[in-house]
Amino acid sequence: MTKENNKLDGVRLTPHFTLKEMTVTNVKLGYVDKIRQTQPNEQVMENLTRVCQWLEMLRKEWNEHYGEGNDPVIVNSGYRCQEVNRLVGGCATSNHLTGCAADIRVMGKEQLLRYVTILLDISDNMHQDFDELLIERNARGYWLHFAVRPQNNRRKILLINVI
Repeated sequence: MTKENNKLDGVRLTPHFTLKEMTVTNVKLGYVDKIRQTQPNEQVMENLTRVCQWLEMLRKEWNEHYGEGNDPVIVNSGYRCQEVNRLVGGCATSNHLTGCAADIRVMGKEQLLRYVTILLDISDNMHQDFDELLIERNARGYWLHFAVRPQNNRRKILLINVI
């Protein structure tokens, strides 16, 4: 890790989310468990902050109604540089490349569905759209892909993988 990356370790994007956690991709690629990107540019930082603001609202609502009062929202992957995106099999037009997306870890289907419901309610209550709300899975389990762009959000929802 470079000295420049060490400077990023303490940067908070919102009260509960750091730049460090939003720029690390937790993956299993042979010998690599975590991949750390280089410093994101100003636009990526703004996009990550926007995503984290939504995640703050998700965390607050989850803890008020379902959690233990201080449960974290855990991000497996936020911003990805092109090389990391390629290594994890990400789409060439992925919102992760611009810092507009986060893959959120969930502990089972119930939490997954509640997160989806909370994010939909937040969108409706704020009268603001998100870009993507996608349930994804692999052999190890489920996660929720959430994306919000600065503009031209599509409100793309894909929930068919939950069964």
